Amino acid sequence: MATALVTGGAGFIGAHLARALLAEGWDVHVADDLSTGSAANVPMGAELHTVDLARGEGIDALPAAHFDAVCHLAGQSSGEKSFDDPGHDLDANARSTVLLGAWARERGVPVFVHASSMGVYGQPDASPVAEDAPLAPLSWYGASKRAAERALDVVARAGGPRCVSLRMFSIYGPGQDLREMRQGMVSIFLAMLLRGEEIVVHGPLDRARDFVYVDDCVEAWLRALGAEQAVGPLNVGTGTATTVGEMVRLLCDLAGVADHPVRSQGTTPGDQFALAADTRRAHALLGWQARTGLGDGLEAMLRWARDGRS
Repeated sequence: MATALVTGGAGFIGAHLARALLAEGWDVHVADDLSTGSAANVPMGAELHTVDLARGEGIDALPAAHFDAVCHLAGQSSGEKSFDDPGHDLDANARSTVLLGAWARERGVPVFVHASSMGVYGQPDASPVAEDAPLAPLSWYGASKRAAERALDVVARAGGPRCVSLRMFSIYGPGQDLREMRQGMVSIFLAMLLRGEEIVVHGPLDRARDFVYVDDCVEAWLRALGAEQAVGPLNVGTGTATTVGEMVRLLCDLAGVADHPVRSQGTTPGDQFALAADTRRAHALLGWQARTGLGDGLEAMLRWARDGRS
């Protein structure tokens, strides 16, 4: 039985990935400091290790088992929050990757898949944006993810594992934390909607995002683990840009409240205006493409939220 270490496995995407790996017969260990995730999210059958991977003692506390793969999703995942404490953001996203990458190399782990972000691009000149576009992040978050990618380049060149950085675009779906109001665009607006509040959008409604359903995202992770030819950065997106206003109105329509009040107010520091993913590289190397339409994904998320979020 193959064994995987899923860092951040108590969080939104990490828990989905851990569950999918278990379903495919993997032995799964989850490493998470539970600063934003919850132990309740860790699927039955996975072993939880509560450690801070940005600290040497946290790395030292990882289990001595042989690992066939590392899936590194632990980190700080909000561009807005990265301005609160840039040093913490650098530790959570870049330092943890440096330490864990060196650990994986020393342990002979064959493959290391890393959660990167569209934030590394900043605001590209053209969209959809391909992996060879210039990287000019606008937030500390994007900068820390860029640094983590570069660190893994060093790890791979030094005889370490095959390293893949999945540049994830706007992931959404069941399991997203509806209490977190500074990360996760779809979940923020859904939470406001369910509370009967006016939906307040921080930034213009004509901003555009590439919204990716979580099950499609997890499928990209699974394929990256097994695709020997996959190295370096890969975009995980649909290739379609949807404006924030269009997404919010679709969400309201699906909820049966088409006339729900929506208002644009202020801005968010480091926000990107409009971008979508060029997914040709992921399709070529992984045979992967997103399959879930935005309407179907939002409907599934709304159903989950209304059914008690189980």
